[in-house]
Amino acid sequence: MKALLMLGLLLLSVTVQAKVFEHCEFARILKNNGMAGYAGISLASWVCLAQHESGYNTQATTYHPGSNSSHYGIFQINSQYGCDDGKTPRAVNACGIPCSALLQDDITQAIQCVKKVVKDRQSNRGWVSWHVHCNNRDLTQYIRNCGV
Repeated sequence: MKALLMLGLLLLSVTVQAKVFEHCEFARILKNNGMAGYAGISLASWVCLAQHESGYNTQATTYHPGSNSSHYGIFQINSQYGCDDGKTPRAVNACGIPCSALLQDDITQAIQCVKKVVKDRQSNRGWVSWHVHCNNRDLTQYIRNCGV
């Protein structure tokens, strides 16, 4: 009985940990997945975007009460357009995936989805942080010494 109680306490103390990428690791993954220059967007711009959207955190989520939607994952893809969270009204789900798929440590689905969103929208202008932090700036520091 004591062992069962200890096991229960151990299971209660386990928390889900998000993967938070180091910027060069993230840049290499993006490059290996065809993001360098994708849709005319530089690799440094993608790294800048993810830094300011999620801090490279795979499990980042942000709720927006005005639109009754949420942003999910390392790229903060909106549930109104990119994915299905089961609660956003008038959702499009352009990527054809549940929003929970954008919260995985393996960011392959997140990369495929962000490609779809950018291709459909014909830009990355939908991200406010890109306008504020990345657009028309020298972004070389985001990939400097990363070997990409």
